Amino acid sequence: MLLYLLLAISLTNVNGQIDPGNVTCRPTQTYAFIKTAPKTFTFSPCPPSTSSAHCRYPLGMEDGRIKNDDITASSQWYETTGPQYARLNREEGDGAWCPAGQLQPSDVQYLQLDLRQLIFLTVVATQGRYARNSGNEFARKYRLEYSRDGHRWISWRNRFGSEILMANINTYDSVVRDLHPPIITRFLRLIPVTDAVHTVCMRVELFGCAWQDGLTAYSSPEGQTMMAPGYPITPLNDSTYDGALEKLSGGLGQLTDGVIGQDDFVQRRQDRLWPGYDYVGWRNDSLGPGYVEMEFQFDRQRNFTSMKVHSNNMFSRGVKIFTSVSCVFKLHIISEWEAEPVEFHTVLDDRNPSARYVTVPLKHRSATALCCRFYFADTWMMFSEISFQSDRTTPKPSKTGSPEEGSTSILIGCLVTIILLLVVIIFLILWCQYVCKVLEKAPRRILEEEVTVRLSSSSDTIILQTPPVPPRVSLDPPYERIFLLDPQYQDPTALRNKLPELSQSAAKIVSIISVPHYAETDIISLQGVTGSNMYAVPALTVDSLTRKDISVAEFPRERLLFREKLGEGQFGEVHLCEAEGLAEFLGEGAPLPEQDGRPVLVAVKQLRADATSNARNDFLKEIKIMSRLNNPNIIQLLCVCVSSDPLCMVTEYMENGDLNMFLSQREIESTLTHANNIPSVSIADMLHMSVQISSGMKYLASLNFVHRDLATRNCLLDRHLTIKISDFGMSRNLYSSDYYRIQGRAVLPIRWMAWESILLGKFTTASDVWAFGVTLWEIFTLCKEQPYSLLSDEQVIENTGEFFRNQGRQIFLSAPPLCPSSLFELMMRCWSRDIADRPTFHRLYQALLTFAPHS
Repeated sequence: MLLYLLLAISLTNVNGQIDPGNVTCRPTQTYAFIKTAPKTFTFSPCPPSTSSAHCRYPLGMEDGRIKNDDITASSQWYETTGPQYARLNREEGDGAWCPAGQLQPSDVQYLQLDLRQLIFLTVVATQGRYARNSGNEFARKYRLEYSRDGHRWISWRNRFGSEILMANINTYDSVVRDLHPPIITRFLRLIPVTDAVHTVCMRVELFGCAWQDGLTAYSSPEGQTMMAPGYPITPLNDSTYDGALEKLSGGLGQLTDGVIGQDDFVQRRQDRLWPGYDYVGWRNDSLGPGYVEMEFQFDRQRNFTSMKVHSNNMFSRGVKIFTSVSCVFKLHIISEWEAEPVEFHTVLDDRNPSARYVTVPLKHRSATALCCRFYFADTWMMFSEISFQSDRTTPKPSKTGSPEEGSTSILIGCLVTIILLLVVIIFLILWCQYVCKVLEKAPRRILEEEVTVRLSSSSDTIILQTPPVPPRVSLDPPYERIFLLDPQYQDPTALRNKLPELSQSAAKIVSIISVPHYAETDIISLQGVTGSNMYAVPALTVDSLTRKDISVAEFPRERLLFREKLGEGQFGEVHLCEAEGLAEFLGEGAPLPEQDGRPVLVAVKQLRADATSNARNDFLKEIKIMSRLNNPNIIQLLCVCVSSDPLCMVTEYMENGDLNMFLSQREIESTLTHANNIPSVSIADMLHMSVQISSGMKYLASLNFVHRDLATRNCLLDRHLTIKISDFGMSRNLYSSDYYRIQGRAVLPIRWMAWESILLGKFTTASDVWAFGVTLWEIFTLCKEQPYSLLSDEQVIENTGEFFRNQGRQIFLSAPPLCPSSLFELMMRCWSRDIADRPTFHRLYQALLTFAPHS
């Protein structure tokens, strides 16, 4: 076996760890080793305290321990360049794996490895196709995707949010990349990335060790931001978590990355990460129960001996280790939590502020899942690592007792499990029979390619009714829309005859819809930095913008101080930053909030350095377009940083956040809310908000700009409740459930979209009017529920077909109890089937002024 000649002694730092920068090696030179794998292990196990500095064993691409059957690919050029030849420093076949054809920048071809068990993956090494000096193909860049179960795939990002790993510059050197953060996975995909049309080939080796913890996911409340006087703003969120983010669930992150937090959490680390990065923290008064509840899921049943929690104890800043912890156990996935907990009380330390590991004995309890409650000892509680120890002996019964009692408990548990499995099987059989009957009646396609529609309602009647809220004023009875599902529309053939197909000519589609005078033509869509379309703009407008140089002030990049990542998308990220000296830089008349001696907070949209040239051009066009927008109800571009990469645009930041979050945390104003100091809004406030949004949209419509994503999540508020329309909603994980991915090609806010936008891809000012009606509905329900909350995404798309057929069977949103009937009639006009029947934003603005004359 060839030696792993990868890391030069000269590239090793003073601690003996490998420098995470570029490391290349030639087979003919002498280098220090990455640790070789002991012969007694399939994969070397992780040390008791796993860290990427120690877990660096080769996993077996070069020496053949990873078998050919476990190496697959999306495609291959020839049989002799198949995935089995993607082994580092090996020259079998034609010397490497090469995907079929020349790789386009938009192509996604991958090499996939099945490691057969969970691995703590820390290093990836790549080579090109040398083929005994006859090859000339290599990958300059690549991405990684990983999966712990083979179904849910996750894109790896480094600690600065970039997905791209730089690879080879020739066909023979091995380029080693440390993964920060490391990956816990069984399956891995390497995806070559190109900026132009290229032929690429790859050889690889992976380094890491077996993940002995067996932890596959943990769940917890999302970490919070510490904003203490005299200290920097300190985000304590789990920034590398790879599961759902609104409430952390289904993933792993910083608590398992092997990086131990410092004693003083506000000090910056040498790797340029922000203060508090290594910790996940929670504030006591923001969690009602006085504890943080975390659930831990494992790959199999284990006999747990202890749990180690690395906790901060900077008591001078209100941070202490937990006062006690209580853990309950679940033996099997389908079983209930056991009633008897394991409890442990810590000894609090008010003298030594050092962070420390707290070892919690788990008394050899057997489980596949744990749920632990960590109780606060002070204002804040902060963890940087959690690990579990378990032995390989036969699991002991959960409760103490004699051997006979233990055997009886095991027997009873087995019988209960068998009975539960039989019940589940019977339920599944009955459910499958039911679903088959429904599908026999209901399957039908709305569009040939774009949208697949399934009827999943078992009832012949669909009733949408908002839950009642006691009104403060006398209102008309809420609207109620009840429509029967006509059997003739459950015939797929009949439906195809009713709906336009994508393959039909444009002339036939246009003939279906009457286009009013304010609908745009020749629309150019700009791809926003976060993957959303900021605005759709007429082609003539874009041409004039690109020809005419619109000056925007260049702000010194070093004056932008990162505070928090607000969101991210396909091509970039949105950050919350402090802008030092921005008021003086912009001069008098700058649209900045009252500072009161505080630093100016701004939102910074940053394009990734590895973004495509098209995304880069669109970003610059978006800057030019936004520089034209000057309206008190539109978010304003303040300055830019475009003299060097990464390109940035700096916009206003609204301290009250978005309107959806603002309203959902409030109640309708009443004597009760005043007496109990409950945050509230009045109907007059809501009308004032509606007027402002209509004013901003009227301004956009006057420029022939189409927003395409109008909703309360994209309306921001300052401290005076001034609303400014933005486009950040799609980039925020908080609102991921508001968007629907259609056949993997488009992410659309279907619950806010007009029927013609979903079915025909037609976006106009009139479709923005439709979304405005839904936004009004959100405001007057105080954003307590999602539009069409009783319908699945597929049923929402199904309903658009009813709007197209226009046979009186379409489902409308019901009138909010707080909404005056005349205002709801205005909403209904926004949802008119025919575009010509919808009001313009100018008329909407005038009408809303009559409801709120003081706006």
